[in-house]
Amino acid sequence: MTNRTPAPASRRSTPMRRGIGPLLLITALLVAACVKLPAGSATRPAAATTPQSGGTLHYGLTLPVSGIDPHIHASNELGIALNNVYDTLVVQDRDGQFYPSLAASWSTSPDGLTYTFVLRQDVTFHDGTAFNAQAVLRNLQRIADPATKSQKAIYLLGPFDHAEAVDAYTVKLVLKTPYAPLLDGLSQVYLGMASPQALDTWGDQYQLHQVGTGPFRFVSYQDRQTLVIERNPDYRWAPTIRKHGGAAYLDRVEFRFYADAATRLPALLAGQADVMGELPTLDAAQLAGQAGFTLLPTAIPGQSVQFFLNTQKPPLDDLQVRQALAYATDRAALVQAVFGPTSPVAHGPLAAVTRGAVPASADPYTFDLARARALLAQAGWADSDGDGILDQAGQKLTLQGVLMSWGELPAVGTILQAQWRAAGIDLALEQMPYPAALEAGRTGAAHLIPFANAGTDASLLRTFFHSANIGGFNWSRVADAETDGWLDAAGMAGDWTQRAQGYAQVQERALAQAWIVPIRDPVNLNAAAARVQDLSYDVQGWFPVLYDVWLAK
Repeated sequence: MTNRTPAPASRRSTPMRRGIGPLLLITALLVAACVKLPAGSATRPAAATTPQSGGTLHYGLTLPVSGIDPHIHASNELGIALNNVYDTLVVQDRDGQFYPSLAASWSTSPDGLTYTFVLRQDVTFHDGTAFNAQAVLRNLQRIADPATKSQKAIYLLGPFDHAEAVDAYTVKLVLKTPYAPLLDGLSQVYLGMASPQALDTWGDQYQLHQVGTGPFRFVSYQDRQTLVIERNPDYRWAPTIRKHGGAAYLDRVEFRFYADAATRLPALLAGQADVMGELPTLDAAQLAGQAGFTLLPTAIPGQSVQFFLNTQKPPLDDLQVRQALAYATDRAALVQAVFGPTSPVAHGPLAAVTRGAVPASADPYTFDLARARALLAQAGWADSDGDGILDQAGQKLTLQGVLMSWGELPAVGTILQAQWRAAGIDLALEQMPYPAALEAGRTGAAHLIPFANAGTDASLLRTFFHSANIGGFNWSRVADAETDGWLDAAGMAGDWTQRAQGYAQVQERALAQAWIVPIRDPVNLNAAAARVQDLSYDVQGWFPVLYDVWLAK
């Protein structure tokens, strides 16, 4: 996926030439699919008949992940499958409203430090273990334990202090400081409730023996090959935002991995997969002319795809140089060349469909090569030897960039090289395996590095711009006290208007100071065989709601 945490090295991109093809064909894709891209939206196949039970759905995943334990690992791929195996305390709809799930109700103390959850009393795990307050405590303790080495779940809990059981079906979750995004975190699969008995029985082998309370049971996982789930016939506690009650319609779902983008469309056309995500743009365009398929492009909330500029590594410690990069980037031409009209141009740190994203009008940069050159000249850069690359005090204006292979980033990088060279900037790019890229970002070894992270709460800005995260995901290495204050205050404020104001200030500062060069807002080009009915994606954008899916005969 183009937008995930983390995105491992095994992702392979489509060669650049695939992204520059016949744009009229891509436009036809959008017209044929009646595509609109509001927050979390997707076109859906119209149900031809009454939902029917039975059948096996084959779902194409795009990334063979290194681990699938949601308490430990962090990929979106694991969530695509396991979001259907686990229930969470609360669920969130596409409008950002929260509803009961495993928690029948909840309340928050006036100081924002204590959340009290009253649990359902009719829920059992797939292994027959009762779901109760002690089960919640066991899950939270596991996630919070440093030995678990949680990559995402622990961060979704924010300033978690401890949890306590008030009675058999009431839990108090206590925070060290107020944390407004808590419910958002608790609605995600990474904080899904696992069977305490299974956790104790399987220990570090739990990822191969997962047990939740969801509409599907975990069956098997073969590394880089398949992940299989099957219907939980006892499921009776679906949240009200779902389309039906009782058990799921599908008997079984088999997830198969298609890491090579070139294999995805053939697998769909051959019937090896009923659903496929992350189709390359031109493959999706080709599919628009094929009978028997439906396109479901889904806008992904969270971070835009952006390049972080290392503000502590010369010459990017100079604001004028960073701003010159922003003006030298023709984002509209770049996005059109690689993605056609299927992915909007980004105008800030957050994708436009994310609640709290600043409007495009807040973006101070439009492509202006003359202005970019003028800024570089003011910063003391000139082409003294006539080779087309600017220099200063005997040093060429050469920037070292890192690329991952996913999300057409190699094609994006190639075009960016050409655009910046026109301004006299030499951009040297190295494609790295994902772990090495993470290390380069963490240590500040490169001048620039791209990233994108899905999320439904604007608090993810803290991850990338708070000084406490230098050495983590603050790859711009920003240490700005005012920004820290805005992030801290917004994370604790209970009122959304106050939060939105703080996050807007952060985004505006990130743009004004050119900490990033935004590129595009991610859209997942999903497609499904026409027999797949009522397929939709949740507020996170990546995760299908397979509970309501059925197969037309």
